[in-house]
Amino acid sequence: MAEPAAQQAQARVFFTADTHFGDHRTINISRRPFATVAEMDEALVARWNAAIGPDDVVWHLGDVARRPADVAGLLARLNGTKHLLRGNNDPDATLAAPGWASVADYAEIELDGRLLILCHYPFRSWNGQHRGAINLHGHSHGRLKPVTRQFDVGVDANGYAPILLDQLLAPADRAPSRCRRPA
Repeated sequence: MAEPAAQQAQARVFFTADTHFGDHRTINISRRPFATVAEMDEALVARWNAAIGPDDVVWHLGDVARRPADVAGLLARLNGTKHLLRGNNDPDATLAAPGWASVADYAEIELDGRLLILCHYPFRSWNGQHRGAINLHGHSHGRLKPVTRQFDVGVDANGYAPILLDQLLAPADRAPSRCRRPA
């Protein structure tokens, strides 16, 4: 017997950035613990799909992949409904790839009663900052000094996987360093 609609699980909303699929430079620049690009890409896909169910939503805050021609194939392999906010390494072909539910440069969404300001880039100030709004960003690969209500959702700062808002807001669950390495 099927559950009533009110009791069915709601889609969870995840955030990520800076996957840089297929980019060998990121292994060295961001000190990723992968020997090859193929190993990195497979680990990122596996971690994504381990966290994300088919009905979940993912906001990717930019810098998806080195080669735009690879994006459509990657998106087909990744679970969930995927929204893209353009990063500095996302050319028009990445934005045009089939598989995105939406593409923009910036978004403001409400989640769990909180206003979230989403962009690839971290802001010094943002809409609603002094009224509790939260800025989620990528771009910095876990290298910025933390700012109140601002979180780097990039894979380098979050165990190479998308992350839930509740996980970002729970300081006890955060590793002492800003970069959580895979187990």
